[in-house]
This record gives sequence, structure tokens and C-alpha cells, in this order.
Amino acid sequence: MPKISNPEPCDLGGRGVLITRPAAQSDELCKLVESAGGRAIRFPAVAIESLSDSKPVRDLLAQPWDLILFVSRNAVERALPLFPDRRLPIDPLLGAVGAATARALIAAGRNPDLLPADRSDSEALLALPELQEISGRRVLVVRGVGGRGLLGDTLVARGARLAYAEVYRRALPAADPAPLLASWRHEVQIATATSGELLDNLLTLVGRRGRDQLLATPLVVVSGRTAESAAQLGFARVELADGASDAAIITALCRIATGSQLPATTIG
Repeated sequence: MPKISNPEPCDLGGRGVLITRPAAQSDELCKLVESAGGRAIRFPAVAIESLSDSKPVRDLLAQPWDLILFVSRNAVERALPLFPDRRLPIDPLLGAVGAATARALIAAGRNPDLLPADRSDSEALLALPELQEISGRRVLVVRGVGGRGLLGDTLVARGARLAYAEVYRRALPAADPAPLLASWRHEVQIATATSGELLDNLLTLVGRRGRDQLLATPLVVVSGRTAESAAQLGFARVELADGASDAAIITALCRIATGSQLPATTIG
């Protein structure tokens, strides 16, 4: 597993950073923001919900697989109670799309066998040598309902016998943005959106009343797709982090705080 480095020290100078991750997954990033001299403002823009009927997923997870790929930390944590004996299976190889997913697998009792070294996305996972020749292999992709299709579609094209275990659903939180919008101008100096869905939900939650304020706020994202979407929406500055890790996000926040830009990683 690649070594996960700590962010270089910097001073966010008291800036308020909007953290939009799900409530249960924002603690570490919030701590890093505060240790760097910033103020973490929690505003979850997605809710993670369990499925009402878990039997079809339990049946899938109980079957024999050659390879099980987990696309997120949520996928690991929501799937674990649904495996037989609430344990990860011993026989299949396990793959993780990124470091946070890998840490969740380790916490559940197994190191990932497949993990991209530099990026946390489906493209990086698909580029691994172990996933090039998989014709006839039984592959299970564990994800949320309606997840991105690139990973599964590509594996099927390479000959895999593939199925999806959808173990949770993402939903728009029932949040009242009024208090946040009332204090935005003085409290929020930088926003974050670690997925395109989070960005879409954030725009929905702030509505027309908050759209101009949001677009005028520098935004940190972790994927090129989200960066392009944000630029098209009209964000004044979009800073693309060098990966999805908390350390990479902090480094991007620091670039904004110091007024620096890296042409290779900045869009907007």
C-alpha cells in the first residue's frame, strides 16, 4: 500500500473552509484544517443511507468471487455487516479505488491486494496490470446505488463475469442553508467538493439565494471531471488537488491561502 504522507505545514490564516463530505467522514479533514490555522465549517452535502432490503446484496456477497472491488470507504463499511459472519472473505483478491477505501479494508481485517499508487479513481484502478487480462474471472464491484459505470463496463469489455453489490444509497440531506448563507460573506473563504455529486448537491442546497456567493468562493476539488464542471458553472477559482487524500486537499487549500497557483493542477 502506498505511503500516505502528511501535508506540509502551512497557515490558513483563520480562513473558514466549507467541508461538504458526509458527516461521518469529515472529522480527519476538519482536524487538519484546524491544525493548519483554519476554521472547519461542516455542511454535509450528501447523506449516506442504508437500503431497505439487504437480502439480494447478502446473497451476492455470499457467493464465491475471484475479485471484489470496493469503490469507496462507504462501500467497505456498508458491505461488511452484510458478508457471512460479518467478515471479509479470505479467498478473493480485494481491490480498493483509493487510500481511504484501503484504510477501511485494513480496519475490517484485510489489506487490499490491488490499490492504485498515485490516484483515487476508477481509471487508475483499471490501469493496474492485474486487471488487464481478466477474461472469465468472477468480479464483484461493491458500490452505492447508481454509481459510475466506467469500472464495470470496462471490466465486462475485458471479459470479466461481473456483478454489482449496491450496499447504500446517496441522498440529498435535509439541511437548512439559511444560517450558513446569512454568515457566508464573513465566515466562508474557501469551499470544498470531493465529488461531482457533492458539488451538484451543494448548488441545490444553497439555491438561487446562495449561488452567487458560492460561485465567488474559491473551490477545492479532487478530480479533473469535477474541476471542469465547476469551471463551466462559473466558479471564480477552482483548485485541483493532487489527489483525493486529506493531505492533498490541505495542500490545495494552502495554495489558495497563499495566493499561489500551480498551472498543472489549477483550472479556472
